[in-house]
Amino acid sequence: MHPGAQAEKTPDKPAFIMARSGHTVTYRELDENSNQGAQLFRSLGLQPGNHIALCMENNEHYLQICWAAQRAGLYFTCISSRLSPPEVAFIVDGCDAKVFIGSKAKRDVTEGLIEACPTLVARYLVGDSGDGFESWEETIAGQPTTPIADEVEGAPMLYSSGTTGRPKGVKHPLEMKPMSSLPPLVLGIMGLYQANENNVYLSPAPLYHGAPLAFTMAFLRLGATVIVMEHFDAAEALALIEKHRATHSQWVPTMFVRMLKLPEEERARYDVSSLTHAIHAAAPCPIPMKEQMIEWWGPVIHEYYAGTEGNGFCKIDSHEWLEHKGSVGKPLNAVVHILDDESEEELPPGEIGAVYFESNVKYEYHGDPEKTAAAKSKQGYTTLGDVGYVDEDGWLYLTDRKAFMIISGGVNIYPQETENCLITHPKVADVAVFGIPNEDFGEEVKAVVQPADMADAGPELAQELIDWCRERIGHVKCPRSVDFTEELPRHPTGKLYKRLLKDQYWGKSDSRIV
Repeated sequence: MHPGAQAEKTPDKPAFIMARSGHTVTYRELDENSNQGAQLFRSLGLQPGNHIALCMENNEHYLQICWAAQRAGLYFTCISSRLSPPEVAFIVDGCDAKVFIGSKAKRDVTEGLIEACPTLVARYLVGDSGDGFESWEETIAGQPTTPIADEVEGAPMLYSSGTTGRPKGVKHPLEMKPMSSLPPLVLGIMGLYQANENNVYLSPAPLYHGAPLAFTMAFLRLGATVIVMEHFDAAEALALIEKHRATHSQWVPTMFVRMLKLPEEERARYDVSSLTHAIHAAAPCPIPMKEQMIEWWGPVIHEYYAGTEGNGFCKIDSHEWLEHKGSVGKPLNAVVHILDDESEEELPPGEIGAVYFESNVKYEYHGDPEKTAAAKSKQGYTTLGDVGYVDEDGWLYLTDRKAFMIISGGVNIYPQETENCLITHPKVADVAVFGIPNEDFGEEVKAVVQPADMADAGPELAQELIDWCRERIGHVKCPRSVDFTEELPRHPTGKLYKRLLKDQYWGKSDSRIV
């Protein structure tokens, strides 16, 4: 299952469509262009196990480049196009890339790349050339459209988004499997979400993020048609579901929030009845928001909890969630353990601790044995850094990221609960909660709110939000103060750069900034 096989069956079927431009790439084109890319990589001397890196916006070349690397047995590192040039260079150099591919639209992120990454043997731009970069399109045009002789499965090696410090590359061992192999993810989505060649999959997120990239490539293996949004827009996403009769989609909770905050009459305009599976992950979803989504879209909402590390996968559907509200499910391919943070001993059901998975999955943080070792317990279990608990029946509930925990007067406070409370207020568009210095208690709870209307920002709304929390959750979890901002520093995948906010309040490099 790969583009070559699908091109033989349905050469003229759209493999993917760029949502805003309407540009369509057929399976024949995807097959031929990815073959040309693989041929180019071999001509440059790249062998299975070598690395390439790419940093660009969602465009018609993105998936073709990823498939070229996949078919050449390479590691491909997709980098956030929202990073600064030094951050991009750090990842390109750190992943040992031999080839870098950028784009005209994101030319700014390549500044200083040549000097910072001397191991690169070739540098390309989509839609442009010059200043040490060749045109990707012109270069591959001279390559054969036939498969390379030694096709073998490659793999993504993606970096964490760096919300808690320097990003780290998650590397799985290459097994040198032939392209006819059936990856576990494909088997998984076939079983869990009834994925097949008749599906239309809407991908509203940046392709450089692990889940959108993996699911998009999996649906292409099956011969489905993928709709790729260049940028997420709530109303546009609903219109695309209706226009293309999308059957499957994948979201993050902030996307749900933005769609739910649309005026009721606008939401009602769109027919979303074609959706059979709306999948979400990446962050805990506030219970009231998920309740509203199920009421609106029906019991088609599916949630999973996993990471790029692949060390565990929990799943829960709408019916199960309504019986266990707030849970992220039960594990399918691992055993969940809740361990005490200091002793690493197992905690009983209901007690909050660090979430670990026991599985046979092998991975490492590229070039960083210390981080690799730090993610393991004394029993050999591995963690994604989340905190939570399991109930008596084995359902997993997440409370927050370990790094975001606030310790105030010796009490552990998990900001996610406070954020989930505040986001339900009609005047709140987005919110971040974290700890700031307090002379008496060490830390106190601070909320930074992006109001729906900036004109509402001020002392009255701040007090209204504090009172809103005090009526709904324990007072110790409520913000002592509220600040306002026009926009929170949120990654398009939904992850919040809390570190950037905390810097403003702690202000020292040696503080407990995460």
